[in-house]
Amino acid sequence: MMRCALLLAMLAGASTASAQTLPVGMVANPCEGLTPQIPEPVKAYIHTISALAQTATIPPPPPELAAYRQANLEARKNDWADLCRYRADNARLLALPASGRRVVFMGDSITQNWGLDDPGFFSGGIVNRGISGQTTPQMLLRFQADVVALRPKLVHIMAGTNDIAGNSGPNAVEDYKNNIRAMVTLAKANGIKVVLASIPPAARFAWKPELQPAPRVAELNAWLKAYAAAEKLGYLDYHGSLTTRDGALQPMLTFDGIHPNHAGYQVMAPLARRALAAHE
Repeated sequence: MMRCALLLAMLAGASTASAQTLPVGMVANPCEGLTPQIPEPVKAYIHTISALAQTATIPPPPPELAAYRQANLEARKNDWADLCRYRADNARLLALPASGRRVVFMGDSITQNWGLDDPGFFSGGIVNRGISGQTTPQMLLRFQADVVALRPKLVHIMAGTNDIAGNSGPNAVEDYKNNIRAMVTLAKANGIKVVLASIPPAARFAWKPELQPAPRVAELNAWLKAYAAAEKLGYLDYHGSLTTRDGALQPMLTFDGIHPNHAGYQVMAPLARRALAAHE
C-alpha cells in the first residue's frame, strides 16, 4: 500500500505557499499561491524508485514528502481540476514556434511520471500534461487550457486508471466514456488528431484493495479500441506489451503494480513513437 500511496501523494501537485491568503472570486491571477512545485529531494526519490522493480524494497521517503503531501491536499481544495498546474508553462509555450508544441500527452500519474523518468522523450515538440491522481472529468475540465489552447497537431490521451479506482468519487462506465467522447469532440473541432492509449494493466489498487480492476481495464480497453476505430482515431495498445496473463502489470516493468518503472517506459516509448509517426 505504501508504494501507491506515495505516488499519489508525491505527484498530485502542491503549493509551497498554501498558508498564504488566496485570491477570492474571479480575479486576474487565480493561481497566485497555488503554483505547484515538486521539491528536489522528492524528484530524486521518484527517480530512485522508478529504477526499481516490484520485487525490490522501496527505500524510505525523504522528510520533504510529508509537507508536500499536506500542501497538495490544501491546494486541491481551491483547484480541483489542477488548472493552475501548467498555466505558466502553457503561456511560455505559446510564445514559441508551433513546432515546440506539436504533440500533447494528456493523462494522469502514468503520463506525468514518464516525463520525470525520461525527460528526453518529451522534447522536440512533445509536451507532457499528465497530473497524478486525475480522473477523466478533471482532464476534461482542463482540456481546453492544456491541449486545445496550445494548438498541437495531435493529442495522446491515456486515462482511466483513476476512474476505475474512483479517485474523484463513484462514477459509471458511461461517465468515463462520455468524458473520453467529449475530449475527442473538442480535439476534432479544433483540428487536432487523436491517439487513444489503452489503460495500462493493473490487478490491484493498494489504496482501494476491495477492487479487482483487471476485468474493468479489459472492458474499457475493448471499448476504447472500438471507439477509436469508429471515429477513425489512432489506438495505441500499451496494455498488450505490459500485461501478464492475469491482467497485472509485469513485475519487472513496475515498482508498485500500477506505475511503469524505467524499464516499463522503455517498452512504451517505441510504441508511442510509432503511433505518433503514423498519425501525426
